[in-house]
Amino acid sequence: MDFKVKDLGLASKGKTQIEWAETRMPVLKIIREEFSKSKPLKGIRISAVLHVTKETAVLVKTLVEGGAEVWLAGSNPLSTQDDVAAALAEEGVHVYAWRGETREEYYWCIEKVSEVGPQIVVDDGADLHAYLHSKGLTSKVMGGTEETTTGVYRLRMLEKEGRLGYPVIAVNDSYTKYLFDNRYGTGQSTIDGILRATNILIAGKLAVVAGYGWVGRGIASRLRGMGARVIITEVNAVRALEAVMDGFEVMPMDKACEVGDIFVTATGNINVVRMEHINKMKDGAILANAGHFNVEIDVKSLENSAKQRRVIRDNLVEYLLSNGRRVYLLAEGRLVNLVAAEGHPSEVMDLSFSNQAYAIKYLVERYGKLANSVYKLPDEIDEAIARLKLMSMGISIDVLSEEQRKYLSSWELGT
Repeated sequence: MDFKVKDLGLASKGKTQIEWAETRMPVLKIIREEFSKSKPLKGIRISAVLHVTKETAVLVKTLVEGGAEVWLAGSNPLSTQDDVAAALAEEGVHVYAWRGETREEYYWCIEKVSEVGPQIVVDDGADLHAYLHSKGLTSKVMGGTEETTTGVYRLRMLEKEGRLGYPVIAVNDSYTKYLFDNRYGTGQSTIDGILRATNILIAGKLAVVAGYGWVGRGIASRLRGMGARVIITEVNAVRALEAVMDGFEVMPMDKACEVGDIFVTATGNINVVRMEHINKMKDGAILANAGHFNVEIDVKSLENSAKQRRVIRDNLVEYLLSNGRRVYLLAEGRLVNLVAAEGHPSEVMDLSFSNQAYAIKYLVERYGKLANSVYKLPDEIDEAIARLKLMSMGISIDVLSEEQRKYLSSWELGT
């Protein structure tokens, strides 16, 4: 059997979900039509570790239409949409993913998509990249892509150590990815996950957002837009200053933990919220994570120190602390937007996955010409994706006149 999913009987439902996403992803549809004619990926083996969602399915189908054979595993044990996985498996994609994987099963799935000898590696968080490097399986890889800030950081560390085994396109660094996916996508879907898990009223709450990168900015702005008072915690002085200038209160977590009602981590770092903070929190404080890995909230220490643990509803667990206060953890401390909700809206993933499709094509066309480094997708591709998105929205923009082009290209012209 060249796939493993929870239930093939869900395929019909998954197909309908994918069709819905396709209606919201016009740019990727244009790229699929282009790939269908030119077959730029003919005969290419692609191994991908991505959140197995209806939007990811649209990307996978585009790659298959371009001539590739695709192996797919989930990039989080709890983010797979089982109906989508079944639909892809039924269409011949080698899917190894189901919701509720154990840690051992998660890495077994990564091993399965690795053992086929991939030529292109597509990743979300760099677990597949890391596995291939740790096992010495990079020699046949033509190149790879990376979707996340966390994953790009890991790959840059490999590059810094001189151990990166193939060229990688940092899709996350494209403007049409991080300015939209990270900010608008995560901003909206994180709130969606919190609301689905709790059904609380955001208005009037005091929300603490840890991290003011593009993800943190998106979350903070949407919390404020729904009536919350928002505090930012940061370790980067420039970002902290930006948050202040954007009208947010900024303070250390050690102080914020005493006043917050809702806590959302978005830093990409470990143990941002620790027991020393949790023990100071109000009775009823809610903890959620929007960072890629489940390391930002010290869940292990919370589990070990709590007097009592009680499941309230799906993705909502109550912990009774030794001081008699209760805190509520959402989605096991994993990505709240994908575990408790459905991840980013299709419209924003249209941009991210268009970058992925063109990055893969770029790597195949330039095989043997790129050094083993981390690259940004060329700006002209970024710009082309933005123009296609605007066109699909019925929006036109101005064009520079010849006089303006000349002015911008000359050092001689001034006032």
